[in-house]
Amino acid sequence: MAEEIKEAPEKLPAKKVLANIADNVYESAIEAKARGEKVGWISSNFPQEIPETLGLHCVYPESQAAAISAKGGSLAMLEHAEGDLGFSNDLCAYARISMAYADLGKCPNGEREMPLPDFVLCCNNICNCMMNWYENIGKMLGIPVIMIDVPYNDKYDVDAKRIAYMRGQFDDCIKQLEEITGKKWDENRFAEVCKISNKVGQAWLEATQYMQYEPSPLNGFELFNHMAVATMARGKQESLDGFLQLIDEYKQFVKEHKSTFKVEEKNRVMFEGIACWPFLRATLHPLKHSGTNVTACVYGPSFAFTYGNTDEMMRAYAEMPNAINLERAVELREELCKAGKVNGGLIHNNRSCKMWSGIAPEMGRRIANDLHIPVVTFDGDQSDPRNFSEEQYNTRVEGLLEIMENNKKGE
Repeated sequence: MAEEIKEAPEKLPAKKVLANIADNVYESAIEAKARGEKVGWISSNFPQEIPETLGLHCVYPESQAAAISAKGGSLAMLEHAEGDLGFSNDLCAYARISMAYADLGKCPNGEREMPLPDFVLCCNNICNCMMNWYENIGKMLGIPVIMIDVPYNDKYDVDAKRIAYMRGQFDDCIKQLEEITGKKWDENRFAEVCKISNKVGQAWLEATQYMQYEPSPLNGFELFNHMAVATMARGKQESLDGFLQLIDEYKQFVKEHKSTFKVEEKNRVMFEGIACWPFLRATLHPLKHSGTNVTACVYGPSFAFTYGNTDEMMRAYAEMPNAINLERAVELREELCKAGKVNGGLIHNNRSCKMWSGIAPEMGRRIANDLHIPVVTFDGDQSDPRNFSEEQYNTRVEGLLEIMENNKKGE
């Protein structure tokens, strides 16, 4: 009898590969907790190389909050944080969702479950709210809080004093984690993790740069989903493989003049800020309907950490968009706008992220003046659905489109 010929399994598209990697971070942590291992919660811009080197399983409350919000489960969590725990609705919605989850140990809609932590790792290079947020988690659960303070950089470059200040904290963090978990630090493993993390950062940055093509081979909103891997799994080989596959797909699209943006690209804009996760469809639809693609956005590339040595790694973590001064922040956006060949800008005035949104109006004014493009703002929130008006958003987009069309006509 002839041997049955089996077809090779169909290769998954990169977006599915990357989604599986993100899911596995949480599944692995749940399994580790069940085995009795200590697991942690970690802020998105904490030096992930440290827990990765120690072989620790850590999950990301910010990414969890975004996933919960995108699936429509944020309001119940927010109401629990406010009504039952007494937190003000002026606080970051991510923080409120996270503290509600720490109290409940679950999400009402069952989205993105993760184990409660035995320790938390906090870094304030993304916002100062992180310190109080994670301190509250520590108090609620009675667990250690390990904090790395990244000084705000009022100069253009990160100086040696700031690096020395951070180095002491890196060393203390490692020592504390060894004591808490019983794991031992391995410099060779650290070098290996840093090597992979660098390659992941470079690959992710390269993937985001494909927005520069005309037309772009991708819908710019895709990066909000793909960046989860750059956030949560920077030191893993599978992350590198996934991003390299994503690059190959974009390269092929360029060759074939195809795009995941399924309509004719008529306008190209910068989107500034974190996504409105409960309203991804609502924020994308009027742009897509008008043929307006996002081809510049600082949020995605900001997770492309690249460096040569440990000092450079510290410098990279101190150069996050929220840790730099206004002048450099504007320069960073303008470089992306030029590369993305945008003819307009859309700024999310995010009620949750006050540090980011506080300078957003002035950034918008400078970008509009320097690049001679229209820039409009809209009010919203990364997770709280009560702070977004679809009607206002549509009106602002319509105004932006009208100005961009008039500019094309020379009016």
